[in-house]
Amino acid sequence: MSRIGKKPVDLPSGVSASVSGQIVEVKGPKGTRTFTATDDVNVAMEDNTISVTPRGKSKKALQQWGMSRTMVANLVEGVTNGFKKELEITGVGYRAQMQGNTLKLALGYSHDVDFQVPAGVTVTCPKQTEITIEGIDQQLVGQVAANIREWRAPEPYKGKGIKYKGEFIFRKEGKKK
Repeated sequence: MSRIGKKPVDLPSGVSASVSGQIVEVKGPKGTRTFTATDDVNVAMEDNTISVTPRGKSKKALQQWGMSRTMVANLVEGVTNGFKKELEITGVGYRAQMQGNTLKLALGYSHDVDFQVPAGVTVTCPKQTEITIEGIDQQLVGQVAANIREWRAPEPYKGKGIKYKGEFIFRKEGKKK
């Protein structure tokens, strides 16, 4: 039995949802999101809650049960509060700034890196060494953060690079004489 799947997803005030077959559509103050569940689960809406139940006892149905419930909960969370990732830049001369819809990164290369911000995500730079990524789609926010971090992942000797806020970089000892 899935402990996550058993819990129904409550809809907060200001959020409306509709279930038609396997498609769940959630509307809230930040926007609209949809999710199509697999045929291995049933999605039902009663009162102000959405519940997910497996069809049968097959291994695949039980796997999809918890995952589908979490996806619906993430839709509700996204349209009410949104998702946010914060990155920190460490290194002498490393900095970031927004120019229109382009994030300009100076990361020690011979050229600046221009990162085009995709639709559905908002990127801001409160400081030159901080990047904030916000949006209603958790997967897209995380993917954009990973793509930005990929340009200069933190190295283990001095810790230079782009890291997630609060991430611990395991440091190595340098050469010894």
